[in-house]
Amino acid sequence: MPKMVTSRAGSLERRGLTDEQLVAMLRNMLLQRQIDNRGFQLNRQGKIPFALGSEGHEALQAGAAMAFARGKDVLAPYYRDLGLVLGIGLTPYEMFVSMFARAADASGGRQFPNHYTARERGLLSISSIIAAHCPHAVGVAYAFKLRRETGRAVLVTTGEGATSEGEWHESVNFAAVHKVPIVFLVENNHFAISTPQRAQMAIADVADKAAGYGIPGVICDGLDPIATYAAVKTALDRARAGGGPTLVEAKCFRFLSHSTDDDDRSYRSRAEVEEERQHDPLPAFERVLIAAAVLDASTLGALKADVLRETNEATDAAEALPYPDPAELYTDVYAGAYEPWQ
Repeated sequence: MPKMVTSRAGSLERRGLTDEQLVAMLRNMLLQRQIDNRGFQLNRQGKIPFALGSEGHEALQAGAAMAFARGKDVLAPYYRDLGLVLGIGLTPYEMFVSMFARAADASGGRQFPNHYTARERGLLSISSIIAAHCPHAVGVAYAFKLRRETGRAVLVTTGEGATSEGEWHESVNFAAVHKVPIVFLVENNHFAISTPQRAQMAIADVADKAAGYGIPGVICDGLDPIATYAAVKTALDRARAGGGPTLVEAKCFRFLSHSTDDDDRSYRSRAEVEEERQHDPLPAFERVLIAAAVLDASTLGALKADVLRETNEATDAAEALPYPDPAELYTDVYAGAYEPWQ
């Protein structure tokens, strides 16, 4: 039976976190929510073609990011990891430059929004193909082991739907056999786009799959940033020390549609979503920190105002940038000077 990591509801269990770290996690969560909302607004205004939302994932991503060792670890995220990439050092400005597909984007305006990349910050570029990044992540972890680089680990994330893909299973199996330093974090929001978990697997807990590969499986409350931090930190510490991979399942809920191209009313009721909204991790964590006197209502108000200011400034700055030069359409597609029309 996988171990469950939780915190007491409505109370503060620090797990070694300082006031500054707790407030940083809350700010991350607030920023995620603000950028998510802005992305959907920009799409509806016709200013960007596509947006994805992480609303409901804020707590687990803020907690997992706090466990990440900057300058040492490597993150292989998936497309719903806004809070994780913010937490390891990317900025709202970089997010909006990508959304607007401007020339200053890290990929030159060529990638989908939410396809993050920043090699200097240990962030692997991703693919839209579900679970295709898992073998890459395992390869990085295997390289750490071959080079005998201790104190480093890879954090690779997916939704629960990816655990039905062959590449995920092959990656976990290889990682387990070779005992590489990696943590598989499954953000279980119960829907693989429109497919509910019950329609794709006959188990209630994804973490049960770990036993088939001989590695630990841990479940944590993904609506609690501290519980997620504790679970991911323990797994990363174990990996960095040579203990091998761990599967961590963080249970949460996706409040929004899969993307701006999806209408979730076709496969789930408003009542179901509203019921889950009662467990929204953002106001819950605000209440916990206020009750513990980590911050007060005035400080919280100032924090929210600062997040809105940063989001507005980043949006305006990114939108004002030029698009890529059309003459560069075929550059960085093939190595060398190959021109496909010749």
